[in-house]
Amino acid sequence: MLLLLLDTASSLAGQEVVDRIVARVENDIILLSDVKELRGYQELVDGKSESQSVILDRLIDQWIVRSEAELAQFPQPNDLEIDSGVSRVVKSFTSAGEYEARKKQIGLRDAEVRKIVAAQLYLSNYLDSRFRPSAQINEQAIEDFYQNKVVPRAKARGQEPPSLDAARDIIQEALVQSDINEQADRWLKESRARLHVEKFLEDGAK
Repeated sequence: MLLLLLDTASSLAGQEVVDRIVARVENDIILLSDVKELRGYQELVDGKSESQSVILDRLIDQWIVRSEAELAQFPQPNDLEIDSGVSRVVKSFTSAGEYEARKKQIGLRDAEVRKIVAAQLYLSNYLDSRFRPSAQINEQAIEDFYQNKVVPRAKARGQEPPSLDAARDIIQEALVQSDINEQADRWLKESRARLHVEKFLEDGAK
């Protein structure tokens, strides 16, 4: 869900882009530069990106979440949360130097990475607050996850699996996150059906 919820607003630095409207969502617009920036961020954190048409659908989903979060006056993440989020991105690389080189190659500036991380946190925090209270995880689901996921994975690595009690909290949180994702997917599908959306991006665009 975390990649589902990245928010972007400006073109990639160092790229010369003739901007244009690629979608209208109610009375708002999504620009080609929005699509290109999200694509650049995906390339930074994943080493690859989705097609422009898929990214456009993600931006429409972001619009839905952001609009409801703002209507609910949901608080923005604080500086410490954002700093931690940026740090996680940097630490996903083997070194700070590799991160800087990759960021420069793609054409993202520090301010743009920070803005995207802040928006990602805002949207994911809102979805968590909206759907976590209704997430229901029973003991059988925890035991099934342990037997079907945790134990086989440990054995495949030649490791002794942790006890169920030791792994319980981690398993429960993983199942809660999965339930939140499923609830959010259903809500987004229902919300999209009520929106007036026009797309002007060619199908199959890469």
